[in-house]
Amino acid sequence: MLAGFGWGLRTLRVHQWLKNLLIFVPAATAHRFLPATALTLVLAFLSFSLCASSAYVANDLLDLNNDRAHARKRNRPLAAGRVPLGHAVALMPLLLVLAIALALPLPHDFLALLGAYYILTMSYSLVLKRKLIVDVVTLACLYGMRLAAGAVAVAVPLSPWFVAFSVFFFLCLALVKRCTEIVDRIAKNSGDPQGRGYIQRDLPMLEAMAAGTGYVAIMIFALYINSPAVAALYRTPEYLWAICLVLFYWISRVLLLTHRGEMHDDPVVFAASDLKSLVCGVLVIVIGAFSI
Repeated sequence: MLAGFGWGLRTLRVHQWLKNLLIFVPAATAHRFLPATALTLVLAFLSFSLCASSAYVANDLLDLNNDRAHARKRNRPLAAGRVPLGHAVALMPLLLVLAIALALPLPHDFLALLGAYYILTMSYSLVLKRKLIVDVVTLACLYGMRLAAGAVAVAVPLSPWFVAFSVFFFLCLALVKRCTEIVDRIAKNSGDPQGRGYIQRDLPMLEAMAAGTGYVAIMIFALYINSPAVAALYRTPEYLWAICLVLFYWISRVLLLTHRGEMHDDPVVFAASDLKSLVCGVLVIVIGAFSI
């Protein structure tokens, strides 16, 4: 029974719920993460997580053949035959209904964002992931929609600086994901990626774009430190320069590990399981706290 429960959780891709922690970021960066907003944010997190799981199940059903031919994805529950396809088909709408039910007490704009996120995710699974560059932009938008949902849930406006930083940072992560896939196929002499718009010869350009977007994100953060908007939120904003160094270290390390073929195919999962990445995250939080 425990084994079946474990396979069920893997079908939902619960580990991917880590991405939905982005919902808490707008309130935290605006210094409005208060007990009164905690329950609202938890509801938003659970709603988005169940919605995402519904989309993951749909994606796995649509991608069965490609997953079975993939070195790692063939171990997914549906591709490995551990979960009956009929169960997955029934699970998909059930998760979506539960997600909507949890979103009902939240602002209407949150429910609209949840619907837009699901539609975009399904569009990605059906069509967009096969489109050159469009797939990367879509992945970055999906990350950004989590931030927007968190802001809407507790009525926190997203600053232009925050949006600009997020756009380039998430583009970097999405490009790293594509680079990882190509590096892995080159190492295994497996030919061009299946079901993607890229070929192996694209790798140098994709690596350059990943580095460029990552370092532009750091530049935007540096410009933010010198902006008037900082004075209203931080008592000693000069400490924030240390975050630039942490970001430079983390992004550069991710890029190098990707080039070496040592990166997990999902950089968010990598960040959550890599000790040095976790230390970087703690340092950013500590530096931010000292700056307030």
